[in-house]
Amino acid sequence: MNKILFLERLQKERDTFEILLNRVGFTRQMTMKGVLGSLSVKDLLADILTREQFIGDRLNEVLHGVQYSPCASNSAIFDFEKTYGYPDYESPLVSKQKIDHLVIHKHKNIALDEIVSQELAAYSNILTSLEKLTHGQCLDHDLYHRVAEHTYRPYHRMSAEIRRWLKSIETEPK
Repeated sequence: MNKILFLERLQKERDTFEILLNRVGFTRQMTMKGVLGSLSVKDLLADILTREQFIGDRLNEVLHGVQYSPCASNSAIFDFEKTYGYPDYESPLVSKQKIDHLVIHKHKNIALDEIVSQELAAYSNILTSLEKLTHGQCLDHDLYHRVAEHTYRPYHRMSAEIRRWLKSIETEPK
């Protein structure tokens, strides 16, 4: 894959996700529990935010020649999360697809507007960093795959849950 095609795909996937979020609409619905167990759309956005922050920071490290190594111990994972504020999503000790409930808890008292603002900034940071990186750097660091793992693959997982939830609340008797 080349960078231009990847950026087009990333933006297309992002647009699809944002259209779904716009369908959810009102703040009240964004904070309603039940989308995935006791989680709300806001909670799912907090999870996506931290995944995008994670990969955005890794892209920035590549830009500045800083070497990243996934955490190999529980104490290293604890230190990583304490330093960065999110899990080491590429550690073999961290589940790639499960939502981290500590992330949800940390964002519990943060307003939806602030989570959305931070998430938009994180996504913008990803795009800016990718545009600065060369195609060779992207290949050398497996960035097309890694960015997909932390952006549009979570969008797909969360979108499936949101669609299921929207369908269930649309069919509930009024």
